[in-house]
Amino acid sequence: MAGGSRDPGRSVTSRVLAILGAFDTGHPRLTLTDIARRSGLALSTVHRLVAELEDWQALSRTPDGRFHVGLRLWELGQLAANRLQEVAHPWLQELFAGTGENVHLAIRDGLEVLYVDKVYGRRAVPILSRTGSRLPMHPTGVGKALLASEADWFITSYLSRTLERPTPHTITEPGRLARELRQVHARGYATTHEEMTLGSCSAAAPVVVDGRAVAALGIVVSSHRVRELHRLVDPLMAVAAQISHAYKAEIVRD
Repeated sequence: MAGGSRDPGRSVTSRVLAILGAFDTGHPRLTLTDIARRSGLALSTVHRLVAELEDWQALSRTPDGRFHVGLRLWELGQLAANRLQEVAHPWLQELFAGTGENVHLAIRDGLEVLYVDKVYGRRAVPILSRTGSRLPMHPTGVGKALLASEADWFITSYLSRTLERPTPHTITEPGRLARELRQVHARGYATTHEEMTLGSCSAAAPVVVDGRAVAALGIVVSSHRVRELHRLVDPLMAVAAQISHAYKAEIVRD
């Protein structure tokens, strides 16, 4: 549950952060009762603090009475430094222009992938990822590319968990997944087939700087075109290498 347990000794700051933390990509709009449940705060406390957050435009209310993140928080979020996204975005646009397929960039955050950029078109296959969203590592192409680049101890720790299974095709057997990750590491790219979303498949390559995967670049196509995925691997890996080079040059300049 977001925000922790009910605790009358919590500071005002921790309570406000618990309220804001109740919102995520899976729960973008919440009622006061929802916020209280997910934050672990009393409803009376939530009612008072949400009113103040709404006055400051940190939260906004929809006509049906639910709340969502407001423009003031959005403005603050734009100030977050993301040099990688700035460097990579033109290359994502170039890959999309050359393929017409969904292209996204993700980084590892804990045991999940965090999508930091995405370029897509009206005719591209619908996918779950969107900028700012998080997904498990093992069912996603970008997640596999990043996971395969991690140290052995991290991979072992990750595989020791109970792994989520979003679709019947998700690989959750530790031994089988470990073998696939070794293959991903050896060939330099990962693929998935309906492991995160039915109807889509993907390929992804790590963005490597000084021997470390700082991100992964992925491309997603409809499952009925899975045989075409192989022809996208070369341009995908070429663009990932260009992003690596550009990002390293940016770091050196700093």
